[in-house]
Amino acid sequence: MSREGILIDTPYERMTEKQVTQIHQASMEILGDPGLMCFNRQAAEIFGDNGAEVSSVTTSDHSCWLVKVPEKLVVDALDNAPKTVKLGARNPDNTLVMNGEVPRVYFISGSETNIWLDVDFPTYVKKSDPSAEIQVPEFHPRRGTVADLCQSAHVCEHLETLDGYIRTVNIQDKDITEDNKDVNKFFASLNNTTKHVMSGLTNLKQLDNVVNMAKLIVGGEEELKDNPIISFITCLVKSPLQFVEDTTDTFIEICRRGLPVVVSSSPQAGSTAPIKEAGIMAQINAEVLAGITLGQLVNKGTPVIYGSVPVRARMDTLGDSYGSVETSQYNVDCVQMARFYKIPNYSTSGVCDAKIPGQQASIERLFSDILVTLSGPQYLHCAYGLLDCNSIFCLLQAVLDDAHFKMIKFFLRPPRINETEITEVFRQIREVVATPQKLYIRHIRPVLRSGEISMSYPFEGDGETDSVFVLAHERMKELLAKPVEHIDRATTSKIFNEIPGLLPRLNVYEEGR
Repeated sequence: MSREGILIDTPYERMTEKQVTQIHQASMEILGDPGLMCFNRQAAEIFGDNGAEVSSVTTSDHSCWLVKVPEKLVVDALDNAPKTVKLGARNPDNTLVMNGEVPRVYFISGSETNIWLDVDFPTYVKKSDPSAEIQVPEFHPRRGTVADLCQSAHVCEHLETLDGYIRTVNIQDKDITEDNKDVNKFFASLNNTTKHVMSGLTNLKQLDNVVNMAKLIVGGEEELKDNPIISFITCLVKSPLQFVEDTTDTFIEICRRGLPVVVSSSPQAGSTAPIKEAGIMAQINAEVLAGITLGQLVNKGTPVIYGSVPVRARMDTLGDSYGSVETSQYNVDCVQMARFYKIPNYSTSGVCDAKIPGQQASIERLFSDILVTLSGPQYLHCAYGLLDCNSIFCLLQAVLDDAHFKMIKFFLRPPRINETEITEVFRQIREVVATPQKLYIRHIRPVLRSGEISMSYPFEGDGETDSVFVLAHERMKELLAKPVEHIDRATTSKIFNEIPGLLPRLNVYEEGR
């Protein structure tokens, strides 16, 4: 079994077939000239050994190679890349099966923010009327911890619309180091959700420990191949058109192990990519295709995902503007390019520029959530809890987002129009027209019971006051109070015995807990 996702019968597309072909051809030309600056020796040698034109470039700080990739290498890589990618889960019912040709959308959390946003609700008294009291949300940012990550995975396990989990917060406890961060963030995530877990890797030396942890959970190497409960995000391309050294090493090693991996590129239109749509699309497509090509040269058949996180620069500060209209346009275009290659797409929505939940956050988030969902990406991430250009995570916002995605999913249900329905409609109309009151009220109850009509907004107030945040906070506490299916005791014991660096406080079976 796998999660159902939501199938978009007729995906929203902005580009014509001719324009898609033009972007593809422009990307091929970019990869041939000027090509890419590669700061990773391994990658340069792999490209060179397979027919790319590779030449050394003199720089003052780092070794660098100019790599010009012939079109044939890219076309062969696209032929070899799987068109269907499976992302497993501890609970097999949470498996995600993504076919690059089928616009079935899964909604995913993300991304690894540095800041966790707490909220509380102090009571205030109105000066002119001391009998009138109101609760006003106050938000308090702080650095994220491993306990926060556990809380986030716990809540996301119970969010009905959320299909998979990307770690939401950077763990910054005093006893977290570069050497133990990866094992702890993966274990904290895996132990608190039975959904698929995706993350980046901080330290390549920890890759085998993370993979061995996953093998212990699923039962072995072959079991992990069949049920890849973890996958990886790799930002190996630094825009414009540069392969970075460390992340490219990580990407190569993940591909050698045959695990699912996202080739992610995040150019900023106006600074690290052209501001015009044709320019940023040609560049980001070239960058992603270069990564996919490298992955297939390393290990033919590696399950790769076309990752797109394009943004537009703010005109006042040149910072990212995730809430701008253009950011959604670029993402919709990237979905279309990935579908052109029949590669599953990792896309971006639910992003905003606001620092706290509120009207701006809701408007910007819903705008991108609706439009990008309609374009039909297979893996729609960043869609829960993120604020301030993906630098802040707020559990309250994630709960609000779940409610909004329920509305989107309901809206996208196919219409129930068929001969049986029409026959019933005729019967109802004739019956009602013949009555004195001419009302359809008696026919409502069966429809309500069937779930065919939408429910009221779950955080609706009393009509006089706006209680959205208070009610969403209550819902958040309810979800935290629900049990989580942790990794079983015996497997947890094996993991703590065999995987170095795990924090003892993460062991829920530790004596005295």
